Amino acid sequence: MRVALDQAARGLVDRQVLVDLVALAAVAGEHLLVLGPPGTAKSQAVRQVAKALGGRYFEYLLGRFTEPSELVGPIDLRRLKDGVVETQTAGMLPEAEVAFLDEVFLGSTAILNTLLSLLNERTFRRGATALAVPLRVCVGAANQLPDDEALAAFADRFLLRCFVAPVADAQLEELLEGGWQVEGGAVTAGASLAAIDELAATARAADLTAARPALAAAIRALRGAGVALSDRRVVKLQRLVAAAAALDGRAAATTADLWPIVYAVPTAEAQAQAREVLRELLAASASDGLAAAAAEASMAAPARAARLVATAQALLAGPVDGATRALQLESVVREIDAGFATDARPPALADARAAIVAALAQARGD
Repeated sequence: MRVALDQAARGLVDRQVLVDLVALAAVAGEHLLVLGPPGTAKSQAVRQVAKALGGRYFEYLLGRFTEPSELVGPIDLRRLKDGVVETQTAGMLPEAEVAFLDEVFLGSTAILNTLLSLLNERTFRRGATALAVPLRVCVGAANQLPDDEALAAFADRFLLRCFVAPVADAQLEELLEGGWQVEGGAVTAGASLAAIDELAATARAADLTAARPALAAAIRALRGAGVALSDRRVVKLQRLVAAAAALDGRAAATTADLWPIVYAVPTAEAQAQAREVLRELLAASASDGLAAAAAEASMAAPARAARLVATAQALLAGPVDGATRALQLESVVREIDAGFATDARPPALADARAAIVAALAQARGD
C-alpha cells in the first residue's frame, strides 16, 4: 500500500497528506471532503490514488442542473415499456469502488438524497433497482464549506476533512517539474482493492483497549476548548484510529494512532486549534504507512522524522543530476537540522541525512 501511495503522489507537490487521507478513509470505510480553491490538484490527486489502487473509478463535476441520472445511470426504456422502473448502472456511481465528486455541494436535493443512501448505507434504490454498492471511499471537493444548514448536515457525512492551498512560492520549481511529470507520465496500479479490504478487515477487528481512554481524554479536551464534535463523529473516530493502526501494520491501536482526530475536526480554524489543544497527547504520533498525514496532524517529532525519512528515500531513489533535485535534498537537510539536534535524531533520520550529504557530494564531484 505504501508503494502504491508513493506512486500516486508522484509529481504532486505538497499533496502527500491528501493522498494519505484517501487511503485512510478507504480503510476506515469513511469518506473524505477536500476544501480549497480551484486549480489545487484536488481531482488529480484522487485520480492518481484510484489508478494506483486499481479500482473502478467514477468522477463527475456537479452543477446546479445536474440530473440524478448523470450520476447513477438512465432509466432502462425497454423495461419501462413493461411498466418496470429499472436503472442502467453500468459504469456509473453505483458500480464505482472509488469516486470523486467535484463541487459536491452544487447538487440538487434529489442528488443529495441519492448520495446520502450511497455514502451512508452503501445501497442504491430506484424503482425496481436495489443494489449493494461496492464503494470503498467517496471524495467530495468544494471551494469552501457551505453556510446552508441542509448542506452542512450533508457535509457532516464526510468524516475526514482536508484543507488544501496553492503551492508556496518556495516550491515553485518543484511544482513546475512535478507538473511536467504528471502531464507526461501515467500512474499504474501498484496495489489492489484486495489490499484495502484486507487492511479494512484488520481495522474492524482492531483492539482499541489501549487507545480508547486517551481518545476520550482528547474529546473532552477539545470540547473544553470549544471545538464541537457531534456524537456521530466521536463514535466514528474509532474507525479512523483503528485504520491508522492497520496502516501502520498493527492489529492493536495505541496513542500513536490518535492523530486522525485532527482531520475529523470540521473547519480549518478548528483543526489548527485542535493541534494546539492536543499537542502533548499527540506527541507520540507516528505512522510508517501514512507518515505525511501523521506529521501534519501532530507536528510531533516521531511523525516528522518518519516523514523526512520517507521524503529522503523518495528523492534518493533517482539520480541527483539536476539543480532542482539538489535543492530538494538540501531543503530536507535544512529541515532535519532545524528540527532535530544532532544527538536527538532517530537512527533512521541520521542515516537519511548522511545519505543525502553523500549523494550531494558525489553529484558535485567533492
